[in-house]
Amino acid sequence: MRIELAQNVMQRHNAQARENARALMRYNVFAVDVMGAPGAGKTELLERTVEAMARNVRMAVIEGDVCTARDARRLQERGAQAIQINTGGACHLDADMVAEVLEDLSLLDIDLLFIENVGNLICPTHFPSGAAERVIVLSLPEGADKPEKYPAMFQSCSGVLVNKMDLAGVLPVYPAEVVQQIGRVNGEMNIWPVCARTGEGMEEWYEWLHAGLRRFGRYR
Repeated sequence: MRIELAQNVMQRHNAQARENARALMRYNVFAVDVMGAPGAGKTELLERTVEAMARNVRMAVIEGDVCTARDARRLQERGAQAIQINTGGACHLDADMVAEVLEDLSLLDIDLLFIENVGNLICPTHFPSGAAERVIVLSLPEGADKPEKYPAMFQSCSGVLVNKMDLAGVLPVYPAEVVQQIGRVNGEMNIWPVCARTGEGMEEWYEWLHAGLRRFGRYR
């Protein structure tokens, strides 16, 4: 009986995620889920991305957190349209939450939508939002073992940004080992070693986003 309940919940969630995807595709909005642990640097990465791409790309961000609107305010200060979702204790965003926010966004005026999930390496894995792509931010201080400890998260994403590369050589964590461990779990992932704080290595990430925008016909 408990299994049936879980199946029903997931079926309803996945149906809403598909409806979200259809709504985004209707307006040719390229949407990207951004996931990762607390402190990995997800919001800082988006701040840097907004600053770098705002001249040519109209961006919006859905921010997911348990409490506060701090991250949404940070993105708004960078000039992005940002809406905060507070889950009130839930460890992930679900498709219903995203659908409610999509109704408040003018999708006709958005080229690129980021959906930053609650900081967590487990819960968001099985709850797609309807975004076309999913990426994970993995900070170097988290260590090289995270891909093998949380394989489902890495297997569900098409790219990983290995953030805080400015700490290479300071911490007893070797970037090459991190890349190797990611490859063992998902050999098809795009891997971008970056430092969101300084902007180091971000160009390949931007180009991947531009390629997605071209694919959706909204590159200006």
